[in-house]
Amino acid sequence: MAWYKDWFNSPYYHILYGQHNDAEAALFIDHLADLLQFKNHQFALDLACGKGRHSKQLANHGLVVTGIDLSEESIKAAQAFAADNLNFEVHDMRKVYKKMNFDYVFNLFTSFGYFANPDDNIATLTAVKDNLKVHGCFVQDYFNAPCVINQMVSHNEINTGGILFKITKEIKEKKIIKTIAFNDQGEHYQFNEEVDLFTLSDFEALYKQAGLKIEHIFGDYQLGAYDPNQSKRLILISKPL
Repeated sequence: MAWYKDWFNSPYYHILYGQHNDAEAALFIDHLADLLQFKNHQFALDLACGKGRHSKQLANHGLVVTGIDLSEESIKAAQAFAADNLNFEVHDMRKVYKKMNFDYVFNLFTSFGYFANPDDNIATLTAVKDNLKVHGCFVQDYFNAPCVINQMVSHNEINTGGILFKITKEIKEKKIIKTIAFNDQGEHYQFNEEVDLFTLSDFEALYKQAGLKIEHIFGDYQLGAYDPNQSKRLILISKPL
């Protein structure tokens, strides 16, 4: 089984990353709404939506939002927030969801770069383009690889939710490999994350191949300027060619 199917379906994923809360998501979406001038009843697709924290904020701005994710457990949890303009479905982002249906497609919180086969990255971005209307907009939020490399801590511990997570990181074959080990109720668990260290130039090449053109680049959730060496995030806003 691919690592992300196992880990993202685990309740421990949400315990570990629970500090990324609705307030953080709301701040980011508020800034995007100001920049992109969302209009009521525009259609938005949230790719790899998890439990829907960004989807909810997008719906609060009047968009008609569909959140999709491969994790059945995440979608089950997200469906608690379903509303007239917000729904969730299990779906693989490598496949087109609804052709030329969406004004916006969002892929947030480094929900990309997971695949062992590089062709799957192109398949995902091509599906993004195909999901978009002719003048639609794609927003992708990824970690900034140079900053991750420069500031990487090889070992650390996070105590949250009553669990001590022991985390090790290494860089191998242009991927950041994270091993997450912990004990809970007398059982030992270990999960891995393997995410591509894509740089801006990597994305430019991928987008060109998929038929997308980058129009804006930002370096944080306040949509500040992108600095290759200092920015925590790489936020790309593109449109179909």
